Amino acid sequence: MEKINDTLKRLAGKADFQKRYEMQRMETLNNPDVQSFLRNHEDEITDAMVTKSLMKLYEYAQQSKECNQCPSLDGCQNMMKGYHPKLVIERGSIHLHYDKCPRKVMDDEKRKNEKLIQSMYVPRDILNATFDDIHNDDDRIDAVQKAASFLINYKAGSKQKGLYFHGKFGVGKSYLLGAIANELAQKKVSSMIVYVPELLREMKSSIADSTLNDKIAAIKKVPVLMFDDIGAETMSSWTRDEVLGPILQYRMLESIPTFFTSNFDFQELEHHLSYSQRGEEEKMKGRRIMERIKYLAEPVLVDGPNRRV
Repeated sequence: MEKINDTLKRLAGKADFQKRYEMQRMETLNNPDVQSFLRNHEDEITDAMVTKSLMKLYEYAQQSKECNQCPSLDGCQNMMKGYHPKLVIERGSIHLHYDKCPRKVMDDEKRKNEKLIQSMYVPRDILNATFDDIHNDDDRIDAVQKAASFLINYKAGSKQKGLYFHGKFGVGKSYLLGAIANELAQKKVSSMIVYVPELLREMKSSIADSTLNDKIAAIKKVPVLMFDDIGAETMSSWTRDEVLGPILQYRMLESIPTFFTSNFDFQELEHHLSYSQRGEEEKMKGRRIMERIKYLAEPVLVDGPNRRV
């Protein structure tokens, strides 16, 4: 069997191989990402290093970085799905490392949260919601404009108010949350939609398996949190004061964007929060929760016919 070095020497002598090699070399060195790397490290890199690492540079040039050429995680075009290449200099040589891409990081975080928090489940039509279906809807024009303004101005880590969508049953409040969440995903921003009645039931049962604190911590810190259908639950003093209160308090202090949907306006929700499932009136505690919600979100009426009938 012919040794690989002998094969390369034999091929290198052929004009056709030399021509293809030179074309590949020029294509690689003219790649904007490769040029940026070489420019940023021009004091460290020699011609010999470039020649020696040409195949690594070519591999780097052919792949997507920061998901810039991939339509989705499933449509990732890279050699390792969900990982993008990074050039580094180690011990006087150029090396190629692979790190998780932004979409892979988001997907892993989402899967971890879904495994931990079962009440993240929302209907498929909400998960696939887009503004294309509602941008010409006169009944929801104000809500759509407010949502668009949030998305245009939002920057990761920014202190920005969310929105409190309220209105009658079936007018599309939850759909708006789904559309916002999907737009944020396009910007590589993680969000979490939780169905409040199921969340509070789940939190109660989490005491037994000692996962309560982990679940509350995960919900507290998500970059954009969305409470779907707050006010539809049977509120106990414990879920209001020990679950909802600490989550809202943390997000208020950190000014982390938080969204809500409800059949109640602010005044009606405060009344709901002021009574426990035992019928006990606790106005001060209900008012305290509402102050946090008012700080976190701007109320927006969503009008129109019931779209579920």
